[in-house]
Amino acid sequence: MSMKNDYFGKPINRVDGYAKVTGEAKYAAEFNAPNLLYGYIINSTITKGEIKTIRTEKATALAGVVKVFTYKNRKNTAWLDLKYADMDAPPGIPFKPLHDKKIRYNSQPIGLVVAESFELARYAATLVEIDYDTEDHHTDLMANLDAARKPKKGLASFFKPGPPKPKGNADEVFESSAFKASGKFIHGMEHHNPMEMFSSTVMYEEGGKLTIYDKTQGAVNSQLYVANVFGKSFKNVRVISPYVGGAFGSALRPQHQLFLAVMASLDLKRSVRVSMNRHQMFSFGHRPYTVQDTHFGADRAGKIQSLNHTAIGETSRFEDYSETVVNWANMIYPSANVSLDYKLVPLDVASPMDMRAPGGVTGLHAIECTIDELAFAAKIDPIEFRMINYSDHDDSSGKPYSSKDLKECFRQGSESFGWHKRNPEPRSMKRDGKLVGWGMAVGLWDANHLPARAECLLRADGKLIVSSATADIGTGTYTVMAQIAADGMGMSIDNVEFQLGDTKMPFAPIQGGSFTAASVGMAVKAACLGLQGKLLKQAKKLKPEMFKGTTTDDVEFANDSIRIKGTTDQVLSLSAIVAATGQKEIKSRNTGFPRVLKQRKYVRCAHSAVFVEVEVDEDFGLVKVTRMLNVVAAGKIINPKTARSQILGGMVWGISKALREETIMDHRFGRIMNSSLAEYHIPVNADINKLEVIFVEENDTIVNDLQIKGIGEIGIVGVAPAIANAIFHATGKRINNLPITLDQLMA
Repeated sequence: MSMKNDYFGKPINRVDGYAKVTGEAKYAAEFNAPNLLYGYIINSTITKGEIKTIRTEKATALAGVVKVFTYKNRKNTAWLDLKYADMDAPPGIPFKPLHDKKIRYNSQPIGLVVAESFELARYAATLVEIDYDTEDHHTDLMANLDAARKPKKGLASFFKPGPPKPKGNADEVFESSAFKASGKFIHGMEHHNPMEMFSSTVMYEEGGKLTIYDKTQGAVNSQLYVANVFGKSFKNVRVISPYVGGAFGSALRPQHQLFLAVMASLDLKRSVRVSMNRHQMFSFGHRPYTVQDTHFGADRAGKIQSLNHTAIGETSRFEDYSETVVNWANMIYPSANVSLDYKLVPLDVASPMDMRAPGGVTGLHAIECTIDELAFAAKIDPIEFRMINYSDHDDSSGKPYSSKDLKECFRQGSESFGWHKRNPEPRSMKRDGKLVGWGMAVGLWDANHLPARAECLLRADGKLIVSSATADIGTGTYTVMAQIAADGMGMSIDNVEFQLGDTKMPFAPIQGGSFTAASVGMAVKAACLGLQGKLLKQAKKLKPEMFKGTTTDDVEFANDSIRIKGTTDQVLSLSAIVAATGQKEIKSRNTGFPRVLKQRKYVRCAHSAVFVEVEVDEDFGLVKVTRMLNVVAAGKIINPKTARSQILGGMVWGISKALREETIMDHRFGRIMNSSLAEYHIPVNADINKLEVIFVEENDTIVNDLQIKGIGEIGIVGVAPAIANAIFHATGKRINNLPITLDQLMA
């Protein structure tokens, strides 16, 4: 059976766009219930120690305050010493809110006030009096590097493999190399700040059944967490999350507002909503503070012969959160001598967590800046240097790439950007009294595919309802899945509705890692094929004279009908087939499996080449990114419009990472000092100028039948190093600490 591609590759408008711009789309904190109660979280004001006394009498004396929960009066939970309470849990013991009187990090949730209004709960929280016994804390990574150790192994190691074994003698060959480049790179802590803050609205039903509206990147993951932690049957826990107002990894793991809302709802046998404010959005995971050292060497021809890359990141005392930071260099650049090392330092902080392109955006900054420095030392153009060291296989594994059109990214990018006009000498280009710099860098990200399920349901009125319990965090999942389904069934997209974010729907993994389009897309395709088979079977019964003796190879689905290939008159509408059965619908639920046996012989990645122009005002140390071009090779592009938006979002965030974004902690108190959008700096409209995106289409039959790769992360990974390289070209100053601030430029 063939699939007519009328929508694949077309810039279709977002099908959920109208709902979002009109306010029709409802988020976790916007679902209501009769007699709904509101919870407000109390956070610790110390970093390490124990609660000595906690007095709630003043709060509970207020009319309308229902209960104040602390470690003293919360009901026991199942927990069962679970090491993995959710799909994204790192090795260790997950944080347990209100579990005991111990304080493990600053702003840890230690209480919940539940009242008849949010405002009352918030005020009552200020009346709770707490005394602490404090202990010495350690939150400064740079002051505790001597405590670095290897990460513990766990389930997360499957997606975040440790460094490969060393080969050759990287140190010795580096020392004898004709050209050398070294650097120390420091990345500050960063916090996710999506527009929608975390909230869970728990609807309590008689008998303890729960319907939960949660901000999550995986409804199934929140269901798994609640069922495991509270010892409930999965059928009695339904999680719904139709819209997510941004997440970037922060909603991969269930956050503590979900635990607190469910705890309160079960205890009080009432519906409860718990929402965080912006300050409380800094009370859980973050991109970890990381320090890296690189030592790369090349021979006189510019061929890399030594790669040495080490990284040390922070983690909490109770979990070993790790990232893939140092593995990328030998994936891009072949070398016979490689030494890679990654370690962790446990500190008195909340567990770090995935943030867009975790590990990759950190490691590639160090790698691509060191490569730029090496090319400069060898007096070779940065693109030419990368071409000298180009490889169609991953040197660290010895496997070929399923596809890699990075050369074409270089060609189209350099031509469009005008790279040939670049004067290679630092400080040689000026405009209107400002220094001008041009820099570039390579990006790389995995193209994974996980099993997922989807259902296609065709109604007698000709409407196709497609569903999967995946999420749409703003990436365009609603739209691209509707496109795949419309093509899969040969139907008008106006007659197709894609539904997601409900645990009653077929299973889907968490939305992260840039694998949703491939994983859920292949499940939708499988469900379409399953439905096609059922419709053909019914068509033979309804019109035996037309479809007698036909096989799946003899028919095609187009124009909301099934027809014999090569004819225009032997056509039967799909709605007529459903109606003739006497049923309201025909449906098929199927799984999209990755091609494990075929894929294991290859490395599957998306690639990019980022070109940046900056202007630097030396008097004030101000940097302006005047234009940027991101050229991306990521298989086939389902929807160029939504895909472009994804890449643009990554480019803006790359500017933020390079020049603006940093969580500041006062280590004397172990407390974050800029936990608001007033002091946590991110780019505004005035910071964003000309951004361009080019897609280089690849033919890749290995990744999946749709030939698609994820693009959520590839848009950001190469941006920060390209900006840093452009700043070096403009000023002659190599600044490796992110963000690059005016004081560093003026020093």
